[in-house]
Formats: sequence, C-alpha cells, structure tokens
Amino acid sequence: MANRKLTGSHLISHALKAEGVKNIFTIAGDHTLPVMDAMADDGFNFVDTRHEQAASFMADGYGRITGKLGVVMTTTPGMANAIPGLANGLHSESPMLSLAGSAEFSELGKGANQEIDQIALASAVTKGAWMVTDARRIPDMIAMAIRTAYSGRRGPVHLTVPLDVQEQKVFEEDFKVCTDTHNKHVGSVVAGAEEIRQAVDVLNNARRPLIIAGPSAGYSPDGSTLKYLVETTKIPVMTSDQSRGLIPDDHPYCLGYFDSALNWATKLVGDADVVLILGRKFDNSIGYGNIFNEDCKIIQVDPDQREIGRNRSIDVGLVGDVSAIIGQLADESTRHIWVEKKDWIADMTSLKQSQSEWYANLARPETPMHATYVHSVLNRFLTPEDILVWDGGDFGHFGRMLHKANEPLSWFYFAQFGTLGNGLPTALAAKIAHPNRRVILISGDGGFGFTAMEFDTAVRHNLPIVCILGNDACWGIDYHIQVGIYGRPVATNLLPTRYDKVVEGLGGYGQFVQTHDEFEPALKRAFSSGRPALINAVIQNGISPRAEAAIVKWKNRRAKIR
Repeated sequence: MANRKLTGSHLISHALKAEGVKNIFTIAGDHTLPVMDAMADDGFNFVDTRHEQAASFMADGYGRITGKLGVVMTTTPGMANAIPGLANGLHSESPMLSLAGSAEFSELGKGANQEIDQIALASAVTKGAWMVTDARRIPDMIAMAIRTAYSGRRGPVHLTVPLDVQEQKVFEEDFKVCTDTHNKHVGSVVAGAEEIRQAVDVLNNARRPLIIAGPSAGYSPDGSTLKYLVETTKIPVMTSDQSRGLIPDDHPYCLGYFDSALNWATKLVGDADVVLILGRKFDNSIGYGNIFNEDCKIIQVDPDQREIGRNRSIDVGLVGDVSAIIGQLADESTRHIWVEKKDWIADMTSLKQSQSEWYANLARPETPMHATYVHSVLNRFLTPEDILVWDGGDFGHFGRMLHKANEPLSWFYFAQFGTLGNGLPTALAAKIAHPNRRVILISGDGGFGFTAMEFDTAVRHNLPIVCILGNDACWGIDYHIQVGIYGRPVATNLLPTRYDKVVEGLGGYGQFVQTHDEFEPALKRAFSSGRPALINAVIQNGISPRAEAAIVKWKNRRAKIR
C-alpha cells in the first residue's frame, strides 16, 4: 500500500532482521515495550534473563562465539545494570549492540522517569554511543553503529531510542532508502607487500622465533591459514583468547595456551629473538611487552593502528585484518627456505612435559579433592567438539593448565577486564549458538554466585549445559594473596553453599560431591540428565600458579615502594 506508515519500533525490528539478528538478550521493561512488540511480529527469539548484567554477558559471549552481532536490549535502569557486560565486551573484542529505551525525548532533561545520561554512561565502555532523536534516522544509525562494532578491533556499541521515537510514525518509503545494513562488510584490509616481505625476512633470519596469536586472530574461525603459516615456517606458536584452538594444541608446532603463569613453556619466551604478535595488545597481562628481552625483534599485526608500537617499540608493524595478513605472511613464506629450530622447540616442549608430571602428581585421588583431580577426571570425558567456558577463580586456573583447545571457538575464558560471573551467561550463549554440542562451564563458587539465578534462564529456555563448580568456600585468589602478603585473610571467606540445591530448586539437575570416588559417577549422571546440570564439588583450598604469580607481583611492587 502506498504511503503506508511504520513506527520507529518497526524500523528497529526490520533493520536488525535485515542484518541477520535472531536473538535478543533482554528483560522486558517500560522503555522497550513498543519495540519488543514489533520484534515479536518479526519472529525474534527473546532470551529473557533474570538480570540485565547476565543479558549483556550473553550478548558478549554470543558475539565472541559466533562472530555475529550480539544484541542486548534494556530499559534505563537495566542499561545501568548491563554496563559490566559492555565493559567485558570491549575487552573481549566482541561485536555487540546495546539497544536501550528511555523516557520520551521531549521530557529528557526535565527529570523524566528513571532518567540518566545513557550516552555518557555507555561512552566509557563502548566504541561509540548515540541517541536517536528521529525515527527516520533509525536505519542508518543502526547501520553506522554496526559498522563501528566491526571496524578495526571489534567491540560493543550503544544506541538509545526514546519512547516517543519508538512510537513515531514515518512513511515506509523512508525506510526503503537505507534498509540494507550489510554495507559494513567492505572486505578485508591487508598489509602492503613491502611490509610483508620485511616481516618474513625478519622471521627467516631468527634463531629462536615464536608466534603468539591473540583475540583478533580468532575473528575468523578458519585456522587453515595460521596452520599453513606455522607448518611452512616451522615456527612454534602459542594461542590465547578467541584464537584458542585455531591451531590445535595437539599440533607438533603448537605449545598451547599463552599464559605466563599457567604454561611453563612461557618461561622461555624471554629467550626468543623474534616474536610475531598476531592481534594481541601489549597490555598488563604480558608486562606491556616487556616479557620479551629488549633485543628481541617484534613483528606486530593488529587491526587497530593505535596499538602498533604501544608500550613497546617494534621492528615491523602490519595494520589490517589479522586473518588476511596471516594469509599474506604464509604466501610470502613459501618463497623462502625454512629450517626447523629443533633445540628451541625441544626446550619448550621439555618444560611442558615437566608441567604435566607436576600436575599428575597433584591429581591424586584423595578427599577433599584437589582441583587438579577434578579436572583430570573431567578431561577423560571431553571431546574436541565440546565447548569449554571458564569463569574466574583458582579452580578454573588449574583446569586451564590441563584442558586443550583442539577446535576453533571451543574454549572461552573471560577477557583482561576480569569480570566474574560472566561464565554462566556465556555458557548459555554458547548453547544457543551450538545447540547440538555439549557445553561445559567451569566455575568457582565465588564467581558462580554473581549470576547463579541464570540457571532459571537455562531451565526456561531448555539450555542443558553442565557446570562443574569447585567449592572451597572462599574467594580463593584474593584469600591466598592476602595470606601471602598480609599474613591473614580479610572478607574472603564464604559459606559452603549447597548450590546444587539452588539449581534443583530452579528446575535443573544438581549433585553434591564430597569424596573423590563420587565425582566420576556424578559426572556421568550430569551429562546424561538432559537438563541444565550442576555438580557442586567440595575441593581443597589449594593455591594455583596464577595466585602464586600474583603474590610475587605484589611483593615486587611493595619492595619498589620501600
């Protein structure tokens, strides 16, 4: 019908549908009711959570796991609750859209209902935040926001659409002008040929080279180009964040997880004479680049120009799509002759073997169980198809030392921001993305408490994940740091809560495990239950290598102050 009118809410719905969005992570609220009603007509799947923090964590997780846009939709108070997930998404490099309603635009600035400055609030934790003041701008502003989310280093963006803009009526023809938001896909940005040749020459002349793949290398789930590069150059590689599994941990040139406290092979990183950094910031977690010796030549590949040479001088900088540049480096490498650095690889492999022996010695069948025993038993049940999701805590650190990543996008730990409680929402997002794969959440009791009620969400939406909860009744890492630095713990003890009963009360499957001989049968029952399941395993209050490293760091800092 000519001159048919649509509301701003319909424009939002149609624009997101054109973008391929299917899932909306949300809680219903006054400021989003019009757009939710419009979206219901367009067949969106509403994943309604018990807290907006969990909804934003789910959008963050969904964006990382799928590479597709994760959308969280909130009211004004809900938008404030969602901030932690946006902050985590900024650090995890997740393409996400925060869409919030508000009081009427005509009333903002007057003390309107639940009024806060959403744009100022979101600006600190997103790549961009904007207010939509005219419904006719909705399609192009959504397109612009999504392009921003995907450009360079990925991250969250935010749009506030007031109630009166959602209900504003415009002619359908206005929508047709800019209905296609797919114009964000403008092709891969590649490096110049001369810079590629220079980088490969530096690598080819190395005696102890190393490749480190970070989150931006994992934007593409296809690890074939990285594998091609590694096998051509015969250079060992470590992976972290979204790049975990991009090249299997079982590959002869893969030295596993790049974590200085949890992978003993990283003890030799300082001996490398050339390091190729693929999409990883020189941030605090790697000593701002100073874990490499000052004479080490650095080749840095990053989607963000601003990160090149930040905190550490480099020798070659390559800006663009990391996956595409890996392909360029691989192609150029075929023009050279490469010699395997057997002694260099053997030295690091030997340290990994020593770590395995140390781990096996800890993983004894005893009661209460050590975290290593729990993970050793779990490890026998895992397949490459399983998706592992980690929350924070010492219990998880012991697991991250053991469990391998042999498939892309199957191993998810929280970002450098370190937001506890994101594990359960991320696991649920993984199950939504991959309903036919097993999803296993590994969590400590402290982190689990942040979002435990989302087991209600799991039950309502039939998301049968399995959570292995290591319960030592304390905030483990901070407990050990306090004891190691100050000689006593303060405000770090918890109750030995029966989280299994909580899960049972919400309609899930819960089990309480106190002895080592109970764990394996409990694990079998949890996997076969067909319901969202939790094993509440009582464990020793053991200190992880990550906590030990934190104590050393604290002591060194205090020594400098003196």
